[in-house]
Amino acid sequence: MHGHRDMEIVTVVLAGALEHCDSMGNGEVLRSGEMQRMSAGTGIMHSEFNPSDREPVHLYQIWLLPGKKGMPPEYEQKRVELAADRFRLAASPDGADGSLTIHQDARIHLANLAGGASAAYPLHPGRHAWLQVIQGKASVNGQALTAGDGAALTDEPELIARAEEDSQVMLFDLA
Repeated sequence: MHGHRDMEIVTVVLAGALEHCDSMGNGEVLRSGEMQRMSAGTGIMHSEFNPSDREPVHLYQIWLLPGKKGMPPEYEQKRVELAADRFRLAASPDGADGSLTIHQDARIHLANLAGGASAAYPLHPGRHAWLQVIQGKASVNGQALTAGDGAALTDEPELIARAEEDSQVMLFDLA
């Protein structure tokens, strides 16, 4: 067990499973294709581990500072159904389009892109973007990236992610 306080933690499981339990008596298994948001708020103790002794787990975990401190701890877990070759809202401040609700002015999008396909995302003035390549090879506004790479964009009117091969990308729209 380890503790968190005043943090928004979003976990995306790409392969395998991740089990967690916490000091509030919650326990879940997060499987491939699912996302979880833990708002640590006033504080929570929890543990995370791979429940399998045969299958590895591959995940991304994002930590965001909340817009407001001292909120009660809470969880939310959902399956994320991705459409091919477009960005799908996965987490947002208002839970729009069935996304996880995070307590921060940020939006997290996921996209599965077939090799040669692209997806565009308009960036509004004053917003910033971070594109993370989760799997495969892709470019963002012409800059080549491979799995594990990320790129920041500021003062760009649009982000265009183009897959060089079948890829999965995560887009952060930030204040």
